[in-house]
Amino acid sequence: MNKYKETFGVDISKDVFDVHGSKTGYDQYRNNETGFRKYLKELPKGSLVVMEATGYYHYRLIQCLDGYTK
Repeated sequence: MNKYKETFGVDISKDVFDVHGSKTGYDQYRNNETGFRKYLKELPKGSLVVMEATGYYHYRLIQCLDGYTK
């Protein structure tokens, strides 16, 4: 049994990040504060977000997600 409400895979690049939810499907957001806020507003509590740490484009999103979970 999955303990998470939904699982999200994130592919992040310089300008955007693509998100695919196990229930909600695909969406794309700007890789900036506005995009982070929009994504966090739509992210169900109790979800798992996974991404590959490549380069440094993921750092700001991780910081936002970390603050969201506390």
